[in-house]
Amino acid sequence: MTITRIFDLLPHYAASFKPKDDALACKEDGIWKKYSIGHYIQMADNITSGLIALGIRKGDKIATITNNRPEWNFLDMAIMQAGAIHVPVYPTISQADYQYIFCHAEVKYVFVAGEELARRIQEVTRNCPSVKEIFTFKYRDGFRDIYDVAELGQSNPEPELVESVKNSIDTNDLATIIYTSGTTGSPKGVMLSHKNIISNFTAVSYIPTFGEEGKALSFLPLCHIYERMLNYLYQYLGISIYYAESLATITENIKEIRPDMMCCVPRLLEKIYDKIQATGRKQKGIKKAIFFWAVNLALHYDVQGRNNPWYKLKHLIADRLIYSKWREALGGNFKIIVSGGASIQPRLVRTFRAAGLPIYEGYGLTETSPVVAVTSTDPNGIKVGTVGPPLRGVEVRIAEDGEILARGPGIMLGYFKDEKLTSEVIDADGWFHTGDIGVFEKEGQLRITGRKKEIFKTSLGKYIAPELLENKIKESPFIDNIMVVGENQKFAAALVVPDFNHLRSWCKIKGIEYTTDSGMVADQQIRARLMKVIDLYNKEFGATEQIKKVEFMNTEWSTSSGELTPTLKLRRSVINEKYKQQIEKLFN
Repeated sequence: MTITRIFDLLPHYAASFKPKDDALACKEDGIWKKYSIGHYIQMADNITSGLIALGIRKGDKIATITNNRPEWNFLDMAIMQAGAIHVPVYPTISQADYQYIFCHAEVKYVFVAGEELARRIQEVTRNCPSVKEIFTFKYRDGFRDIYDVAELGQSNPEPELVESVKNSIDTNDLATIIYTSGTTGSPKGVMLSHKNIISNFTAVSYIPTFGEEGKALSFLPLCHIYERMLNYLYQYLGISIYYAESLATITENIKEIRPDMMCCVPRLLEKIYDKIQATGRKQKGIKKAIFFWAVNLALHYDVQGRNNPWYKLKHLIADRLIYSKWREALGGNFKIIVSGGASIQPRLVRTFRAAGLPIYEGYGLTETSPVVAVTSTDPNGIKVGTVGPPLRGVEVRIAEDGEILARGPGIMLGYFKDEKLTSEVIDADGWFHTGDIGVFEKEGQLRITGRKKEIFKTSLGKYIAPELLENKIKESPFIDNIMVVGENQKFAAALVVPDFNHLRSWCKIKGIEYTTDSGMVADQQIRARLMKVIDLYNKEFGATEQIKKVEFMNTEWSTSSGELTPTLKLRRSVINEKYKQQIEKLFN
């Protein structure tokens, strides 16, 4: 059947694939709880009727704040079937941002996971007159839950009315408003239609090399368009979706379900790589030598398959002795690992692909639904250091100033209630201005070189693209995070967050007593070792790009402490304000 509205995925799934008990699954109380497509459809239909019984009408806004779970899908489909607009919100944003979003979108109902969060939202909504009620996903004292809504719908079925509402929904109608967390300013409400998102997941549907027999692990937030689009892709292809318990249980969940595919951010792959390295350092003698021989061999792997016969022989030996163990530790079944949200280090792509763990890198924005370019198995579909060629059906060109422009069916309808801002990013010819800087390789792959707004000029008139320097320095296992600064200054400097786990391991090997993170950052021997890392990478930079001074942070940066966005990008404005004194110290 033709899918013109996102909720058309449900009858498509039922008609196209064999019955299975794990269309959706999550872990509760130590047991994987599974849902068939029939159960999924019935719950979505009941909730649709329940929402209509609550007074929801076409165009109303319903917000959700939750971790990934099957119920998110029940509600997502029900909201759209009722003609309402789904406004998914991150669970980690500030009270002020919650209030802004609820009031700006004129949200009518809010569905929340967890009693503590529900109480917080209850406080916020007192200043948002549009919000009628807060529901939870499980029974919480004082709140009705999603199952109460389903029961209301089951008790008040109006199939003719529901069908009439569904039939009134067009493919170009607004399906969702996603408020981008961004790195500066107030959240912007990105309006995406059914067609926007459908065009994206159908365009990437040829990339997976497996079908309904496969399993996907989902853990990146479903309120983010990348994971959400893939969530629809899995349903489009009949792939079972297993929702991880939390970021802390990823490795355990992978071993349990042995997924064929998952989407992640580069930081997770960096952590996995660091664990691999740590395993090697624990080895002794010949075992340790073989381990790091295999690691070094992987760094020279040609991902396009142009390895010479001698390399292939060495790779075969390394695979049997080392790489096969890495795969087994990661479930032993991965066919695709999609990396998105930020640039991934080339060494990670080579290492994981050499080990039989195919990394696919994608690039896009919420405003583009999201994929603009992606690694694929097409001729010239992959080149290390690039995000692959433009997605089928998407036009991409580079403006005179180097900015990446995109045009196609995935470009958003605009920013909610902000025609002026919309006109600033979508020009008269329909080109969306991404704000990213890039170039095309001669074979047609897109290479991202930085953010237009993040490139700064020193007082000497020299331009610096901080992200390029940061990504390079983060290749070191000693560095967890870094932000390069120096706008209108004589030189570039940086705030550097050490990788405290690696530092602790290094101290143990060197016989250095590890006291506290703060204590170690203040230790002159440790600072000297960390500066050695910076000096090493400085040799690869131009004279005006080199990091002249460094301030080492004594705590990790995170989403909860505010320095990182939910997709683990730097919040540069927040870091600049939070560490204003440290930055001033660098230049005084």
